Amino acid sequence: MIATGGGSGSSEPVGGLAVLAVDDEGPSLDELVYLLRTDPRVETAQAASNATEALRLLRDRPFDLVLLDVRMPGLDGLELATILTRFATPPAIAFVTAHEEHAVDAFGVGAVDYLLKPVTADRLASVLDRAAPPARWPAVDDNGGRLDVIAADVGSATRMIRRDEVAWAEASGDYVRIHTKDGSNYLVRIPMVALEEQWVPHGFVRVHRGYLVDLGEVREVRTEGTRTSVKVGDTVLPVSRRHAAELRHRLLGGAVGRRR
Repeated sequence: MIATGGGSGSSEPVGGLAVLAVDDEGPSLDELVYLLRTDPRVETAQAASNATEALRLLRDRPFDLVLLDVRMPGLDGLELATILTRFATPPAIAFVTAHEEHAVDAFGVGAVDYLLKPVTADRLASVLDRAAPPARWPAVDDNGGRLDVIAADVGSATRMIRRDEVAWAEASGDYVRIHTKDGSNYLVRIPMVALEEQWVPHGFVRVHRGYLVDLGEVREVRTEGTRTSVKVGDTVLPVSRRHAAELRHRLLGGAVGRRR
């Protein structure tokens, strides 16, 4: 997760957002959490049915974004938001409500957005973009314009990811999720085709429409019937038929030993 939450704990960044949704209406809360968990930018989505439960969760771990209903019994959303703004490192706050009349008050406490129910996936995506802007285009070196380093925005910091740190990359819509050899991952706005074009000469190979892997991290290629898979570190990925021959050719041809 991106370590920008407001609790007292700390966490190493791995790329995805940690989001807390707070709503006393069960069906609305369930739908919101479902939408969050289907968005590739979200690593963790948790739910709280009231402000007291939300504060307990916020004490246990940091969150990057808190989605608040305005009208709740006891401490309402606006009051809870005011408390969150006093955290040493406050999370981003967005309100999700069926009532328009509180919008001015919501932005008065620094909310990044104000969503009206029912929330759509597209509308929620715009909030996630504002809470954690996608990574910038990769830094380009002076040696042929290769994408040797990717600049990933991680909260208020920028993580520079070298190509030789990457084990595999996963296409995710308009984004690519970069998986590093230490087990971290970062969602960046880079076309997969750009990485393939620039990284294939440096030991990477496309094994599937959705995956680009570092040949040096391949531990096993397995074929069962018509299905082929590749083990990259501890992760098993599918290999499409059109890419299987190229994968074996690159492995047998000694491509792993090329200069990185």
